[in-house]
Amino acid sequence: MNPATPTLGFAHYWAQGDAVSHAVAYALLLMSIASWYYILSKAWTSWRIRKSARTLEAFWNAPTLTDAIALIRAADPESVYTPLAAQSAQAASVGNQAGSLNAHTDPGELITRTLRQEINRVAARLENGLTLLASVGSTAPFVGLFGTVWGIYHALVAVSTSGTVQIDKVAGPVGEALIMTALGLLVAIPAVLAYNAFTRVNRLTLAELDGFAHDLHAYLTTGARVVPAAGQSSS
Repeated sequence: MNPATPTLGFAHYWAQGDAVSHAVAYALLLMSIASWYYILSKAWTSWRIRKSARTLEAFWNAPTLTDAIALIRAADPESVYTPLAAQSAQAASVGNQAGSLNAHTDPGELITRTLRQEINRVAARLENGLTLLASVGSTAPFVGLFGTVWGIYHALVAVSTSGTVQIDKVAGPVGEALIMTALGLLVAIPAVLAYNAFTRVNRLTLAELDGFAHDLHAYLTTGARVVPAAGQSSS
């Protein structure tokens, strides 16, 4: 098959199409642009997050908590892990601040609440754009299919009004209309693959955040990274 045939077929389909056909093509174009914008931007963000996750162990090798927070802040450009350490450390010192409502709250409960709020904030950021990718991946094939059905309908109407039914006059317009289904799949497949990949990255990141939050809570409440078992010293 000539590689230029699909392009010529789409050009002929566009020239013969009406407002509905053009609207379907524009809708697929907008879906593609939006999905690729999020695919590229989230791929860059995910790479930076996974790179900064390597410094979590170095955080605990720092001499002081202040040094550890400064270390992870420098290596965390997306501010995913830094807020947990900074905000929980601040919450641990609230008990020394007179005149604050939080000063009367149990320090452990305050730290837990702060860590939970930061994890929820990060989770909301990580999910940004996933709804659009899922929507594009699930609807683009049907938008393209609608364009195909509409094109076939118009092709059959044109053939019926001509008064002569010949296979070559039917096969050409129908084949051109099928291009819309192919375009719908072309838009949907990258969105679906990207959605699955980013969901896995988010799951790994949230698991690391949960472990990091557990270690921070243990350190800020007991002075040790791991909560001591019953009957054991915290030193």
